[in-house]
Amino acid sequence: MKNGLKRYSKNPAIYLPVLFVIGRVILFLSLPLEGIRGYGDLWNFYNQSQLGVPFLDYWTEFPPLFPFLSYFVSFVTEGKQHSFDYLLAGLFTAAQAGTLYFFVKLNKLAHEESEQKARNLLYFSLLLPLFYGWGYFDPLAVFFMIAAIYALTKGKDLSAGFMIILGTLTKWFPLMVIPVIWKKKPWKRALVITIFIVGIMALVWGSLFVFNFEMTQASFTAQLKKGSWETLWALIDGNLSTGNFVPEIDRQRPQTALLSSGNSPKVSPWITLLAFAGFGFWLYLKIKLQDTRQLISFVGLTFIIFFLWSPGYSPQWLLYLLPMIFLSLPTSEAGLFGLVLVLINLLEWPVLLSRGFFWSLYLIVPLRILVMALLGFSFYRSVHD
Repeated sequence: MKNGLKRYSKNPAIYLPVLFVIGRVILFLSLPLEGIRGYGDLWNFYNQSQLGVPFLDYWTEFPPLFPFLSYFVSFVTEGKQHSFDYLLAGLFTAAQAGTLYFFVKLNKLAHEESEQKARNLLYFSLLLPLFYGWGYFDPLAVFFMIAAIYALTKGKDLSAGFMIILGTLTKWFPLMVIPVIWKKKPWKRALVITIFIVGIMALVWGSLFVFNFEMTQASFTAQLKKGSWETLWALIDGNLSTGNFVPEIDRQRPQTALLSSGNSPKVSPWITLLAFAGFGFWLYLKIKLQDTRQLISFVGLTFIIFFLWSPGYSPQWLLYLLPMIFLSLPTSEAGLFGLVLVLINLLEWPVLLSRGFFWSLYLIVPLRILVMALLGFSFYRSVHD
């Protein structure tokens, strides 16, 4: 038994996820149910799960994997909200434990042993208490994304493609890994993987359109219609709000998906997309990926370009950046960026916006943009090291 414990103690890919789950369980046992619900979206997930079968009985702004998971969780818990909340929070915690597992594996591939412990500890310490990890379903997409990156580094192309599919059916962000595939693989192999990903995605979405065209169309386009929020573009548009939909929406009526949550854009996101995509493609042509650390830096840089372009931003999206920061940047720099971004995002939500201080977006958004621009430069520099 001693030998077994000693072996596991030397394997952070095992003991860190276990410690993470234990820490979260202690945290959940220490908090009242309202504390677990807190400022997250568990209430929204529960309310949607009570409307029936997603994409058939109602439209949702999310890709299909999580709404169907919510429907299943609601069925298992017999519609009891407290059980629903605990089970979802537990599933998100399990997903983050899985992310930690692949984080440690990637850390081992990217860095010398002398650096690995500090990086593991920094990521673990910031992730454990951060309520974004159980109040939103982004941990599921982050898990699939990190698993896909690890599979790519090990040459498991089919597994990587499958993880990207699952991640993109959860949230669109794991598509950010596809440019890495084209950079790392021969173009014929990259084309095959991309066709596999797009083909399965088209099959899933196509099936939903067949079963209920109107609800699926509303679900597919809802995010595009609701207006800008919490970005520079939102400040220009005069939209001082979060990314929540307006109260007038009725998810059982597909036409309400067209209701905007704010003012129309003064600068078309399609025009800015050309500029940011062009800049990203220029960087893509310049960059050469020679090792795991550079590959991860490139994914991080892709996220930064997307976040700076995006008409909307939600603070829980920080979860996609944190592993890239701690896996690619110098340790002290990673710790500084990680801590500053966590504090800025928490200050945004829940500290200020939950209390109605929407004027603070004029301060928070420029500060976040500045830090992200510096982070993007650091990712770029990391790729070229």
